[in-house]
Amino acid sequence: MKKQIISLYDYTGEAVKPWAEAGYECFCYDIQHDADSWNTESFAGGGSIAYIKLDLQETMEDGKGFWFYPFIFFLLKRHSYKAHMVLGFPVCTDLAVSGAGSFKRKAEHNPRFQIEATDHAKACEVLASLLEVPYMIENPVSRLATLWRKPNVCFQPYEYGAYIPEAEADHPLYPDYIAPRDAYSKKTCLWSGGGFKMPSPKPVDCESFGSSRQHRKLGGKSLRTKNIRSATPRGFARAVFEANKMEVK
Repeated sequence: MKKQIISLYDYTGEAVKPWAEAGYECFCYDIQHDADSWNTESFAGGGSIAYIKLDLQETMEDGKGFWFYPFIFFLLKRHSYKAHMVLGFPVCTDLAVSGAGSFKRKAEHNPRFQIEATDHAKACEVLASLLEVPYMIENPVSRLATLWRKPNVCFQPYEYGAYIPEAEADHPLYPDYIAPRDAYSKKTCLWSGGGFKMPSPKPVDCESFGSSRQHRKLGGKSLRTKNIRSATPRGFARAVFEANKMEVK
């Protein structure tokens, strides 16, 4: 039986490509995927990536005052006894300290907006715990550290850039915005557990690029901008695979 990687809030699939190339079945769930089809990308190594539309922020009330996330039960039924790891990339718009200037306005509209955003991240951990598999949840420097718990570790993309071969230096989706071999800085935090293994760094020089060019070339509010800024660093994705892989049977 092929092992499965579950990736939540994953639009690009870059976080799971190393797994798919090695033969794993990968499932990327995100509200942005096509509602009318289940797009699947196959790889020579026998693995695959399925891009599936799913509202990961929907909550329901059970009639007794208890609120829950339907997606947890749906994914438990689909992936029990098959999952190898859960990856989570919850939306950071309401939590990242870079957006602190809008917090007051958002709180006036919804005083619980950050608590709700924190609950979305916690739900990723709940799913992994119920599946009894390792997990990692990625977010930039944010209010999660206060409203939930301190991150297990923080890293910079360039610290794992050497996992990307020089022949594949350019980003396959956003070459005009993301520096080759992830040679840029963007402090990123991880909340992990369940036996997740943090990979060893293999840095590249980022002095010639500095911060990611995406911040200078794109506006800050479009959905495309948010997707580019939140794209998982490819080097780190490969490093996570190398540290946490197992033989696929």
